Amino acid sequence: MALQSLPSSRMAPLAILLGLLMAACFTFCLSHQNPEFALTNPEKSSTKETERKETKAEEELDAEVLEVFYPTHEWQALRPASQAGLMQSNKIGQAVPAGSHVRLNLQTGEREAKLQSEDKFRNNLKGKRLDINTNTYTSQDLKSALAKFKEGAEMESSKEDKARQAEVKRLFRPIEELKKDFDELNVVIETDMQIMVRLINKFNSSSSSLEEKIAALFDLEYYVHQMDNAQDLLSFGGLQVVINGLNSTEPLVKEYAAFVLGAAFSSNPKVQVEAIEGGALQKLLVILATEQPLTAKKKVLFALCSLLRHFPYAQRQFLKLGGLQVLRSLVQEKGTEVLAVRVVTLLYDLVTEKMFAEEEAELTQETSPEKLQQYRQVHLLPGLREQGWCEITAHLLALPEHDAREKVLQTLGVLLATCRDHYRQDPQLSRTLASLQVEYQALASLELQDGEDEGYFRELLGSVNSLLKELR
Repeated sequence: MALQSLPSSRMAPLAILLGLLMAACFTFCLSHQNPEFALTNPEKSSTKETERKETKAEEELDAEVLEVFYPTHEWQALRPASQAGLMQSNKIGQAVPAGSHVRLNLQTGEREAKLQSEDKFRNNLKGKRLDINTNTYTSQDLKSALAKFKEGAEMESSKEDKARQAEVKRLFRPIEELKKDFDELNVVIETDMQIMVRLINKFNSSSSSLEEKIAALFDLEYYVHQMDNAQDLLSFGGLQVVINGLNSTEPLVKEYAAFVLGAAFSSNPKVQVEAIEGGALQKLLVILATEQPLTAKKKVLFALCSLLRHFPYAQRQFLKLGGLQVLRSLVQEKGTEVLAVRVVTLLYDLVTEKMFAEEEAELTQETSPEKLQQYRQVHLLPGLREQGWCEITAHLLALPEHDAREKVLQTLGVLLATCRDHYRQDPQLSRTLASLQVEYQALASLELQDGEDEGYFRELLGSVNSLLKELR
C-alpha cells in the first residue's frame, strides 16, 4: 500500500518511529568508530592505555644496548638523567650499578655517582662476576647475572650444610658404630635393676671374698638412695638378703649392710614395712646392745633412725623391744659422745613428730585420723621419764661442742612438760645453764659488734634463757 494513500492521522506515528530508528543506527555507528562515546569506564580505559605504553617502553629498553658506568671512590658526573632498577640507567643508555651513591650537585646541576664506603653489592658478587669482554651489555645480561647470583648463593648454602654435616660426623658417632664397638669390647649396658641383682648375687655368693662382698654393698648403697630402686630391691628379695647380712660374724659386713638398709629405709614407707616384717628392727637393736666397733654402731644407729622416723608402728615395736634401754646403755658408754648426740636428736625427732601429728589433726578438724591414732599408741614420753632420760639429757648439756649443746637444748625444751620436776631438782643443770648464759651473752655481744642480723649464739642464748625462766 502506497504512503500517499494513507490518511494523515496515521502518517504521524510512522514518521516518529522512523526517526527513532535512524537515531539508534547513528548512535551505534558512532560507538564502534570512536570508543570514547561508548558506555565504558573511563578509569579502566586510561589504565589500559598506560599499561600499553609501559609495555612498549620495556620492549624498547630490552632491545637497547646500555653503556656501563664504572663508579670509583671519587665523584663522577653522570649523563643528564637516570632511572632506577636492578641497575640505574640514563636516557642515552648509560647504566650505574645498584647501591652506588648518587647525588645532585647544586652548583653544576649535574648528577654525580661514586662507590659507597662499604660496597655491599661488590662484596655480594665477589667470586661471581660476569665474564664480559665488552664495555656494554643488555638487560638480558642483567637477568642472566641475577640468575647466576641466586645459583651461587644456593651453592654456597649447600657447601655450608655439607661442612656442618661433616663437623657433626667428626664430633659424634652413629649409634650403630657405638653398639658395634661395645659388642667387640664385650661391654653390656645394664639397667639399675640388673646392676642391683648382680651386686646382690655377688654379696650372697659363698665364693665371694670379704673384699668383694664389702665392695658389692658399697656400690649397692649408691643405687638404693633412689626410692624406686629401693622398692625394686624389695621386689626380687634383695632387701631380705641384706637384712640377713646383719647376722654376719664380720663387723665390716654388719656395718655396710646397715649402711645399705639406712639408705633404703629413708622416707620409703613400703620398704620400712617390709623391713619390720623381715626382722630388721630386732637385729639392729642386738648389734647396738652388744660389743661392736664404733664405726659399725654408727651405721647401725643410722639405719635405726631411718627405720623409726615417720613410722609410728615401728616406734611402738621399738618401745616393746626395749629400745630405750638399749639407747640408754649406748650413750652411757665411754667414748660414745658422738652417738649420744645422734640418739638425743632421734628422741627429739620422735617427740616432735607426735606433736605435729596432733597439731595437724586440730587444724584439719579430724576427730580420729588414722595417722594420729597410730601415734597415740606410741607412749614415748612416759617411757623416757621411766628410763631416766630426763637426767641423761640434762647431763649431756655439758658437752663442749656448740652443735651438740644446741641439739640437747632442743630436746630439753620438748621434754620440759614431762621432766619439769626433775629439772628443778637438779642443781647441776641449773649451774650448767647459768654458765652457758654467761658464755653465750659474751659471744652474742661479739656477733652484734660484727653487725650480724641473725646470730647463732643469740639463738642459743635465747634457748638457755627460756629454760631458766621455765625452771624458776
